[in-house]
Amino acid sequence: MTELTPAQRRAFRAQAHHLHPVVSVAGNGLTPAVLKEIDHALQAHELIKIRIYGEDRAQRDSIMNAVCTELAAASVQHIGKTLVVWREKREEKSSGAASAERPRKAPSKAKSAKVLSARRGISSLSSKAPKKSHWFATPIKPRGSSER
Repeated sequence: MTELTPAQRRAFRAQAHHLHPVVSVAGNGLTPAVLKEIDHALQAHELIKIRIYGEDRAQRDSIMNAVCTELAAASVQHIGKTLVVWREKREEKSSGAASAERPRKAPSKAKSAKVLSARRGISSLSSKAPKKSHWFATPIKPRGSSER
């Protein structure tokens, strides 16, 4: 469990003021699935609010302690049924080796539509293609020039 200085705690409380809870803990309590969601939210946002639906304050305190110890997070605030938790983002273990092994495509150069269609065997853009008529009707003659 990470400890925060009073100045850090005050700054995080100010940042969390406008946030909405991203994780809710209901009747089943703190399950592994809920812990995983809290972990994902901390990785994405660093500072999150957790809403706990329960009347027992001691239970909310124990949930706060469990979250902080299991996820190496810091308790910022516990006010009512809302907990504010902070954890610095962890470095992503990306598959850099796997992406380096994949062959990369050469960047394509801009070409005209005519060249691309010829390369694909499409003759719709060639000059020999018949002209298509428009989908809209021909213009109507003005009213003043009609014959009677």
